[in-house]
Amino acid sequence: MTSLPPRPKRFPLSLDKLGATRPGAPSVAAAAAAAEAREPLKPQGHWQQAAAIKARQTTPIGLGLDSAGVRQRMVERLRREGLSDERVLQALATVQRHHFVDSALATQAYEDTSLPIGHGQTISKPSVVGRMMALMLDAPGARQRGHLGKVLEIGTGCGYQAALLMQLAKQVVSVERLKPLHDKARANLVGHHQIRLVYGDGMLGHRPSAPYDSIISAAGGDDIPQAWLDQLAPGGRLVAPMTAPSGRGQVLVLIDHVRDAAGSRFLRSLHEAVLFVPLKSGVL
Repeated sequence: MTSLPPRPKRFPLSLDKLGATRPGAPSVAAAAAAAEAREPLKPQGHWQQAAAIKARQTTPIGLGLDSAGVRQRMVERLRREGLSDERVLQALATVQRHHFVDSALATQAYEDTSLPIGHGQTISKPSVVGRMMALMLDAPGARQRGHLGKVLEIGTGCGYQAALLMQLAKQVVSVERLKPLHDKARANLVGHHQIRLVYGDGMLGHRPSAPYDSIISAAGGDDIPQAWLDQLAPGGRLVAPMTAPSGRGQVLVLIDHVRDAAGSRFLRSLHEAVLFVPLKSGVL
């Protein structure tokens, strides 16, 4: 019987037995040694980098509307459009508007638009609320105090404007004539102990807490009710929508209560056109 020739040795071979695979190429042993000298591979490196980036970020929750960045983008738009009072802009950046609207409308909360809150009422546009607050802060008394003092708000609605006012005032008294909205605002403003919510006729103001340094209305009528003027403190300012002198549409009216050697008087000035729900008397 013819014996078969010996078979060549197969793997495994030690690295020092392996030669170059092609002329001029380093041996496998030399390549392995060079690889050892290089920075070791870290398959988990990308994961570690991602974790570090995540730790530096504030992760939005829910729809991402809790992120301060969402509100800041709204504020930057309002600043570009001319709202310049930094105290007002900071208040708008602080209060989470989406908590005050129905969940179906939450994704529109940081657009500069009014939104329905039920019962024929709306939450005002951030730009209009900001403008009215800036006008009140520009009153001589407010400039001297550095804040709005005691504020009377006519028309609580869902409570959003009251929450903004509280960022700029010592106390807010807010009157709402619609019981379902009064209850909604009370639920939205839990924990805001410096806001007093009153279920009542806003056209009558709220005499028990008068006088007020600032008065603001979220509804407009043909003229300013006398009760509001009676409850406005000397040096105080009132801002409200009112039917335009032409009888068509509404404008913002600003009233300052001035008291000096000549006596006590009210100075009135008209500003830009606005659109608010009508001012009504009585409670429902």
